[in-house]
Order: sequence, then structure tokens, then C-alpha cells
Amino acid sequence: MIVPKYFEDLNVLHKNTMPNRAYYIPASVPMDLQPETRETSDRFLLLSGDWKFRYFENIYDVKEEFFQDGYDTAAFDEVKVPGVWQNYGYDHHQYTNVRYPFPMDPPYVPVVNPCGAYVRYFSYKKDSKAPKTYLNFEGVDSCFYVWVNGSFVGYSQVSHSTSEFDVTELLREGENTLAVLVVKWCDGSYFEDQDKFRMSGIFRDVYLLNRPENGIQDYFVKAIPSEDYQDGTITIDFTYRKEPVPVNITLSDAEGKTLAQVTAEGQVSIPVKNAHLWSAEDPYLYKLVLSTGEEAITEQVGIREIHTEKGVLYINGVKVKFHGTNRHDSDPVTGFAISLDQIKKDLTLMKEHNMNAIRTSHYPNAPHFYQLYDRLGFFIIDEADNESHGTSDIYDTDPSWESRSKRWNEIIADNPLYTESTVDRTQRCVERDKNRPSVVIWSMGNECAYGCTFEEALRWTKKFDSTRLTHYESSRYVSDKRKYDYSVIDLQSRMYPSLDEIRDYFKEDGTKPFVMCEYCHSMGNGPGDLEDYFEVIQSYDGACGAFMWEWCDHAIDLGKTIKGKKVYAYGGDHNEYPHDGNFCMDGLVYPDRTPHTGLLEFKNVHRPVRVISFDQEKGTAVLHNYMDFTNLKDLLMIRYEASIDGVTVENGIIDDPAVLDLPAHEEKEITLPVPQAEKGKCFLKLTYLLKEATEVLPAGFELGFDELAVKTAENVNQTAKALLAASGHAGKNFAVDEDDHYLIVSSDDFCYTYNKLTGVFAKMVYKNQSLLDRPMEYNIWRAPTDNDRNIKLEWMKAQYDRIVTRAYETKVHKTEKEVKIETTLSISAIYIQRILDIQVTWNIQADGTVDIAMDVKRNPIFPMLPRFGLRLFLPKEMKDVTYYGLGPVESYMDKRRASWHGEFSSPVTDLHEDYIRPQENGSHYDCDYVTLSSNAGHLLPERKTSLTAVSGQTFSFNASVYTEEELTNKAHNYELEECGSTVLCLDYRQNGIGSNSCGPQLIEKYRLDENEFHFELRLKPEA
Repeated sequence: MIVPKYFEDLNVLHKNTMPNRAYYIPASVPMDLQPETRETSDRFLLLSGDWKFRYFENIYDVKEEFFQDGYDTAAFDEVKVPGVWQNYGYDHHQYTNVRYPFPMDPPYVPVVNPCGAYVRYFSYKKDSKAPKTYLNFEGVDSCFYVWVNGSFVGYSQVSHSTSEFDVTELLREGENTLAVLVVKWCDGSYFEDQDKFRMSGIFRDVYLLNRPENGIQDYFVKAIPSEDYQDGTITIDFTYRKEPVPVNITLSDAEGKTLAQVTAEGQVSIPVKNAHLWSAEDPYLYKLVLSTGEEAITEQVGIREIHTEKGVLYINGVKVKFHGTNRHDSDPVTGFAISLDQIKKDLTLMKEHNMNAIRTSHYPNAPHFYQLYDRLGFFIIDEADNESHGTSDIYDTDPSWESRSKRWNEIIADNPLYTESTVDRTQRCVERDKNRPSVVIWSMGNECAYGCTFEEALRWTKKFDSTRLTHYESSRYVSDKRKYDYSVIDLQSRMYPSLDEIRDYFKEDGTKPFVMCEYCHSMGNGPGDLEDYFEVIQSYDGACGAFMWEWCDHAIDLGKTIKGKKVYAYGGDHNEYPHDGNFCMDGLVYPDRTPHTGLLEFKNVHRPVRVISFDQEKGTAVLHNYMDFTNLKDLLMIRYEASIDGVTVENGIIDDPAVLDLPAHEEKEITLPVPQAEKGKCFLKLTYLLKEATEVLPAGFELGFDELAVKTAENVNQTAKALLAASGHAGKNFAVDEDDHYLIVSSDDFCYTYNKLTGVFAKMVYKNQSLLDRPMEYNIWRAPTDNDRNIKLEWMKAQYDRIVTRAYETKVHKTEKEVKIETTLSISAIYIQRILDIQVTWNIQADGTVDIAMDVKRNPIFPMLPRFGLRLFLPKEMKDVTYYGLGPVESYMDKRRASWHGEFSSPVTDLHEDYIRPQENGSHYDCDYVTLSSNAGHLLPERKTSLTAVSGQTFSFNASVYTEEELTNKAHNYELEECGSTVLCLDYRQNGIGSNSCGPQLIEKYRLDENEFHFELRLKPEA
């Protein structure tokens, strides 16, 4: 082997790296240095770009010293840096969550250990005023060796951290050669078992910094408000590369006004009168310039503080709620390599959807991204690059979670051999990001269990930085060997607790602020319990908020199918072992950042203001301002829109500052223009519009809405009422023909064939137009959502996906105005007893209208139902959908806050939500009617055909070109094949969505588990 085996030597974490320091980019003169402009510094030389590259399947195959000066790299390929080599076609992709992708044998890694040889040629010119040169790598997975011009520079690991080397003596004027050997696995990989695709390479920027011989090595800015939060003090502690030098310090406000100019060494404190405090809602930044003659460092400073008191978290003296997300570095094309434009897109989307916080799961982000967090306004939980989750998943004679969790910490977390590695990862995170006001909490890592290693990391952190809080959720996983120190952890953190668990914490303890560092698993169609968690968080001062799991779906872009459909790959699509399937598809946005409906749900659940009570008689509503710092009058305007049966009858804008004068966390009654209506379903929608533009949001941007139900004397949708009115006329040639199998009910206008053995219509022909491509069906199955991943095992055990219908008795009663069919039937499955007993009545009126009434009894031994209703296969030409209910976003009984009531129209294809792993989607809840129609009759082109389902009790429906079987059986959306019909599901209701792919069981009130229920529906054809 041409390199020492540092990659599995616990005694060598780094070789020749510079001491940890805060992130900054120096220049010769003061600059308005932002992350977008760091390349304009005359002391900064970016080495990212095209590099020579050769991949080796095993480090032992690297025989030639490719790093030598003058080595011929003609046979090398060329790749982009930053990047990951799996996305360039080398090695293979692998997605695994908990399980290590190699034998669990720390500190040893596989002897077949892939690696990549990188070579970069660059031109360098020495600067007499800045003769020292430092080479920076901001992120390399997993470890790397470095040479300049054939000389060994050093070694480093910890993938998501900056490694800096002094290369002054190795550089020469003119052409230079930088060579890097990146190794796929190292002993540090045991600490980098995060739930993600495993990728390798130089995935963040590489650059040189030219610096003076002496000067600032590091500085720590502490910008703290006074006790009354009126003034502030900015304290700066300096360290130097050699001896102390005077530092000229200039402090300016955001408007450019100079507030102070001082010269100091060591430590300096600068008072700030009438300080403008920083928060996520008001990210006010002062400008600090640190000059030492030959060098200037420009810094952004936010004055803010965070503390806890009596179990409550305060920022700037205010009780704050985090409504945030966990965010991985992930892109389907670039992998871990995320550009400034990519992170800006993410942050803009977050701001558009009312997020105020980010947990950097589960490692620090690129260092200059934090300047954006400061500027745009996000509270950050900054997490060390540390997760040894795989130690919980080893072979054990007692596989129970209780047993595993108690032994989880023994291998690494509570093993003194790994204390240095653990503390190192914490220090590299904290030291680098210590000057960022957006960082309010240090997290030690994720899912490693707890022990002596983390106790030491936490003690160091508390001693080093008293201005922030500490967090570590996995501290509750310990063995019974000894007592553990929790005094150095400031927050009580949980992942995916049930609502009752949160309530129990505040009943039984409540001594520390409670945060859900992960909750409401957003996998696929979900989550369905955001509103419920919002209510609980708001119920307790000590509940300081939560972070969604997670921001984006992780996938690999494999191009398009021959039909032009995007192909996204997840775990198992690369023939890898082990893998965890589509568990990486768990984001609020698709891989291309198109929002999931779950993100739309999040946005409106976390709207900045809510109507908490409404008095229709008085025409008043009480608003609650859920902002933490901002008065409503400074934030938004309100657009009101009154509608009756989906038709707007009144609208306008409320923008009077006196009316909207509502401080944060307070409530106020306002007067609303409530319409006076005698009949119809009436709603008053209040939409909250951003008053003034921000850097990323335009003025007038919609921040959320409230919908208020206005009762009328006849509180019934008038279109539905008309559809439900009796026809009142006798049919011409109204006839019934019957044999042992079928009932045929006909008139001059229609001919319906009823199957007496199954209790549904086999055929329906209306005015020579066939309404059914195949017989109707009773329906209890839905294509399992990702959040059904646990309950679906019970559903399949109960054979819900293989039901059979058996009718026992059918009776017919005929008059000149109707034919009444009464059938007693059951739903069961092969080798399974009866699931449901149903008494159904079908009234066929003389005009072809069909009324259905079902009394259903569920055998209580069976699990909750996925759904209950009827499934119709309509001709594919019936593709235009109009409905009155919750829309236009898909809606379910527990996932409906992104929708409002109205009449909506859409092609059936647009109702499909294209989740990458196909599943139940596109339902619309609380509907009065739905009509499917064709532009022209499929048999008689001159005639339009439609079928309307309407009920006096609201119902749910799906309309799709795909069957539930197709959505169930296909693994990827690009594999879906249309069935050739329009599939219409008319549901009494569906089971809730929840978040049980990782979260708790579905909340009881959202379960479809009634033992008895009644469902009525009318089918009305027209042609």
C-alpha cells in the first residue's frame, strides 16, 4: 500500500491539519463579503472545477505513486469537484438506514476498500503581503490523503467538516499539482451511519487562502443583549498564528452607519446602544470588520441570546416555538454536493412554507450556508457529524428493542476508546460555526446511544460556549452499568412521540424544554397528524416546537423512460446489500424540490395568524398572532372572500394598521364582513398576505388562510339539493326481468343489469351510453401509503386486498316510479371469516337515477379498514371531474388543512399525486357531489355523458386512471400502466393518513373502525 493505514487507526484522526477555527474568508481590504461573493476575495483561490480522476475498487490496487510531481495522468478520467464518484458512474449507489454497509468490526473496515485518486493542476502566484498559504477542504467522504507537488501534506477524516493545511513551503510560482487520495471507508465511517445514500468523494469546495505571516488565527464573537434587551454588548476573543497584533475593529449597523471603531488585542467588548436584536423573524445583522494591516476579515454579527428558565426556552426573552425541518444534503444529480443556488432554493421554499428552523441532520452543512441562515432568518440546531446507529442492529439472541436499546451504547458511545473521536467531531462543528447567530443549539449527533464519549463532548461544549443550548436525543439509550450525567444537556428531546407521551412528560416532569427533533414522518402521502401536534405544542409553554422528518426525498436520477417519464431510483435499485428500499423517500419535497402535499399542509398549519373563535351573529372573529416577535400590522394584510356553494359573493382587503395592530402571542377581536345568506353552504376565507417583500418572498405572497363556516337557514349545498330532489315522474316502459343470476331493470332511457350474487350492478347503460367498463365493486382496500407500512401487514393478514362478496338474498319491489332492490350480503376473503355484513338497498328511479343505502356491520375482531365504499370503472372518456368539497389539494380526514371548500374542476389525470413509490393518493374529503363527464359521448360523439355521485352526508372520492392494484403492486411511479378506464372510488370515508412509517400509531379519532355505520349515495346519469 502506498499510504499509511491511517484510515483504521484510532490514534490518527488527522495529520498536519491546522487547529480548528471559525469559518471566515480574509481579503486584503474590507469587503461586503457574502457567501455569494467569497470568490471575489483577492486572498481566495477556488480549486473546484475539473479534476483528473481514477477509481480503484480497492486501495491495495493503487500501486503507482500518482501524486508524484510530473506523473502522467493521461489515462485518468475527468470529473467535477465538488461531486461524488457514484454519481459519475464509478462504484455503486447504496442506501441503508441503520445497518452498516460493512461488517461491524470497529475500527476495521473492509479490506476491499474502494478509493479515488484525484489530481488538480493549478497556477499559483505568491503574494508578498500574504506569503502564507493554506489549503482548505470543506467536505470529503470518508477520509483523504493530500500531496502538493509530490510532497505529503497530511491526512484528515470527518466527512462534513473543514480540514485546513499549511502548504506554504510546498507551493511554487506557476504550475502546481495537487493530488488527493480519497478512501471510501475509514474508522470514522462507524460514526457516519446516517440515514442516507452512501456516497464518496470530494463533495464540497476546495480552495487556497493567502494570509500574512502573522495575524488573526481565530476569533469568537459573543453578541449578547442586556438583561432588559434594550442594549447589547459584542465581545470578541482573538487568537493569533504567532504573537498578538493590534486589530482595528469597525462596527456598522445594517444601514452602513459606523457605530464604533476601536483597536484591541486579545479581547475587546463593544457596547451597542438601542440594539436591534436578531431573530428568525427579524434577522438584523451588524457588520464587523477586523483589520490587521495586511488583512481584513468581514463578519456578520447578530445580537441575540437563548436560555431556559423553569423548563421554558426563551430567545431574546421571548418564548419561542420552532416550526422546522430536518435537512440532509441531497440532490438526485449532484448527490451530497450542494451549490449555493441549490441551498438558496431550499431556503426559499422553506420560507414560502412558514418554516423558521432547521436541524442540520445529521452533520454540519457547508460553512458559508450559515451566512444565508443568518441573513434569511432561521434558528439552527447545528449537529455534529456523528451517528453510530448501526451498533444497535447487530446479531443478538434477544432481538427485542428493549434489550437492544440497553446494549446499544456499549460498543462505541460508552467506550473510552472512542472519546477522542467523539469529542473531535463535536469540536470541529462548534469551533467552525461558533460565530453564527443563527446557530442557537449545539447537537452532539444523532442515534448513537449515550455514554462517556458524549458526556465528555457535552462537558467541553458547555465549557467552551455558554451562549447556546445543548441537545442530544439519543441520551436516553443507556445500559444498566452505571449512572450517567445528563446535567450537560439543556433540552428534553424526543423522536416521534405520541401525543399522550408529550402530555405525560409535562404532567410528570417538565423540568427541561421539550423539543421533537424529529416528528410527523413525511414519507409519501403524509403526514396526517400535523394539526394535532400543533395543538399539543401550543398547549404547553415548555414545548418549544419540532422539526419535521424530513426536507427532501433522497433519490438518484437515472434519466427518463422512452415515454419521457422521470426515473428516480432508491434503495435496492442498484443491486446493493443491505438496503432499506424507499425509506429514503421521506421528504416534504420531491427530489427536484416540487412540494409534496404534506409541505402544503405544513404551511397552513403553521400560518402566522389564526382565527381562534368566530361569532357569526356579531360578525367578529378573534385572531391569535402565532409569531414570536412580529406585530401583525408589520407583517401582513388580510384578503377576505365569501362564497356560497363555491360562488364568490363578496371580497376585499383588510389592511388598516389599527385593525391589525396585534403584538406577537396576543389575541384581538376584529370585525369581519359576514355575508347574509338564507341558503347554501357559505364560507368566509381569510387569506394572509405578506405586506412587504423580503429577500426571497414578494409582497402579497400568501402565508396561509383560515376558512370560517357561515351557517345559513338552509345549510345545504343547493346544487346537491337539486341533485337529490326526486324526479317525480313515472317511467315509460319501466320493466324488470329476473333470473337466478341477474335483475335487468330497463326503460326507454336506460338498461341496468344487477348481479344478485354480488349485490352490485354489472352493467349500466344510459341513453345508449355505457357507464361501466366492468361491474361495480364494494371496496375496502387502498394502495398502502408509506405511512401504512405497519398497519398494511395486518390488512394483508386480514386479506383486505383479496376480498370476495357474497349475496345471500335479494328482494325486488316495483312501482311505476321506482324499482327497489334489497340485498343481504357479506364481504370476506379466502380462508377468512366474514369481515363485513351489509344490508344494501338500491332504488332505481324512472329517470335512471339510483339511490343507494348501506347499513354496514364490521366484525370487531378485524383491524381498522383502509376505506369503505364503491368502486366504479367508468369509460376512460369520462375524464373531466367537477366536485364540491375540499380541494384543490388532496385531502383526508387528518390531512386537509391545505384545502378549502369550493367547486373545483380538473382533468382526472391532474388529481393524481405522483408519489415516487406508488400509493393511495388524490382523495378529496368532505364532498357533497362529484361529476365525471366526457366532452362527447364515447358511443354517440354528439352527446356529452356524465355521472354524478351526490349524498346528503358528505363523502370522499378518488378518480384515477390507475387501479388500487396497480398502485399497490408497482414499486416506482414510472412503471405505472393506465388501466384503460376512469376508476372512481366513492367512499363513506378512508382511514386517516397519520405518520406511522416511523411515528406513532394512527390517532384513534382518525381510524375507520366503527362496528356499525350507514352510507347513502345517489348516482345520477345524464347524456
